[in-house]
Amino acid sequence: MNNQEQADILGDNHIGTSAQTPLRSDAFARTDDQKIETISFHYQKIMEELGLDLADDSLSGTPYRVAKMYVKELFSGLDPKNKPKISVFDNKYQYSKMLIESDITFNSSCEHHFLPIIGKAHIGYISSGKVIGLSKMNRIVEYYGRRPQVQERMTMQIFNELKTVLQTDDVIVVVEAEHLCVSTRGVNDKSSKTTTLEYGGKFGGIRIREDFFKMI
Repeated sequence: MNNQEQADILGDNHIGTSAQTPLRSDAFARTDDQKIETISFHYQKIMEELGLDLADDSLSGTPYRVAKMYVKELFSGLDPKNKPKISVFDNKYQYSKMLIESDITFNSSCEHHFLPIIGKAHIGYISSGKVIGLSKMNRIVEYYGRRPQVQERMTMQIFNELKTVLQTDDVIVVVEAEHLCVSTRGVNDKSSKTTTLEYGGKFGGIRIREDFFKMI
């Protein structure tokens, strides 16, 4: 089996190799502007190889636009400097039941084909004495979505981040998404969605999980 055949099999089987995003040790040795310059150069070569005429006014700026989009937008979650700052507050209301933030929309990218993953996350937690602002859960989802991803990994990353920030195991995360690597290539399935789930602590109980799913 050659490298191209192996790459096709790995990608189509949706294999992830780590719970952490695989990054080189020197991933952030270069500045964003340096990265944009290099990516722009290589993307120009890709376009030229495809036979596109970059002298055309519509295409001439595309390599730079794509490079800037990769670094500043689509994959900005790779850089720890973009990690949201989360303030934690005491649960002064003494609210002891689950809190749910549902239908958190996100856009990510499949790390096997660099095609969009479009979906929603549903998060629930039971305070151990600490709470965070509602919008911070959206920001956590956004941060881990803005990188080349595997949905299973993204679900675990959100779950682990919330456990750490909230200082509790009583967290549940559901992610449901459409993968354009499935709907626009390969089997071209336009209707399927992928759902992943991670939970801990009190959410290990069937009844409380059922209550969570009824509410979302």
